[in-house]
Amino acid sequence: MDSDHDPLKTPSLRHKCSACYKQYKKKDHLIEHMRVSYHSVHQPRCGVCLKHFKSFESLREHLKGPLPKSNCSKIFSERGCGLCLRVLDGPGSLSEHQNICCLTAPVHQGNSLLPTDLSDCYGEDRSDRGHGAIAMDCVMAGGGSDGALDICVWICLVDEDEKLIFSTFVQPQIPITNYRHEVTGLKEEHMRHAIPLKNVQEKVLKILLNGESIERLRFNGGKARLLVGHDLEHDLDCLRMNYPDHMLRDTARYHPLMKTNLVSHSLKYLTRAYLGYDIRQGGHNPYENCVSVMRLYKRMRSLDHRGQVPSIAPHIQYVAPSLDSVSTKDLEKMTPHELYEMSRSNFKCWCLDSRRVMLT
Repeated sequence: MDSDHDPLKTPSLRHKCSACYKQYKKKDHLIEHMRVSYHSVHQPRCGVCLKHFKSFESLREHLKGPLPKSNCSKIFSERGCGLCLRVLDGPGSLSEHQNICCLTAPVHQGNSLLPTDLSDCYGEDRSDRGHGAIAMDCVMAGGGSDGALDICVWICLVDEDEKLIFSTFVQPQIPITNYRHEVTGLKEEHMRHAIPLKNVQEKVLKILLNGESIERLRFNGGKARLLVGHDLEHDLDCLRMNYPDHMLRDTARYHPLMKTNLVSHSLKYLTRAYLGYDIRQGGHNPYENCVSVMRLYKRMRSLDHRGQVPSIAPHIQYVAPSLDSVSTKDLEKMTPHELYEMSRSNFKCWCLDSRRVMLT
């Protein structure tokens, strides 16, 4: 038999994903991969080979892990930022960038254990504050017979300028059995300054709603403010409050900041890995936590994902055809790049919030 016609030596056609570069023997396998991978311009991407990753952690492994991609690792070691994982034009640009990218731990002037209420500066008459996000952090003491039940005893709110606007102790609705002093720094005497939970709820909602009605908030938010935090669901649960999911920006639940298996990182890890400093050197500092989550949010919001489809108008969001809206027969006729162009992420990228800010 002529070896030129030997089917065992004939190279098979491979269908390569334009985003993660995985290859498939059959086109329908590639199509199925595109359906479940949710590739998009919003995924973290290697600045050298342009490969997409599910999270920044995966990208970090690709560049700096035990078994990095050799060519990418070499270039990244010469002109890559270890915090935001960008690849700069050269050593000079890298040095200038790192001076901005690497931050120092926030320090609040004054006694952080004294109640602070500057929220009147954020009332309905402050329309110039626009849609600025608000960061929240809660300190928990222990309740129940074994002190294992989390009770919110201290709440802190910070604006986008890292200004403390509200900080107060919260009257517990059940007895505190463990102040967790080593972490919280709180003692029984601090609760003398505490205010009722209902008053705290009203104050927080007044700041967040910014004069908007609850009804309008359920639809598009209006002038209400985004709420930023780490594990916000837990904090809101302990405060016995609700806030619409589409208005929450949670650093513990944001896909690019999570582990590849969608398990959350601690705020301490995220701050060190993406901002360049350590927190909680002397226990739980809610102001420091608020500033850190706000910095993480603003860093993610400022990412420039070229290729995203712009809104036709501020109140109209253009929705392009998705893979699920096209027949399999038509999908099979498309190139891998065309399939990628139709793929959509399964999370709302925070860079889209930058449009919200620009419209204010």
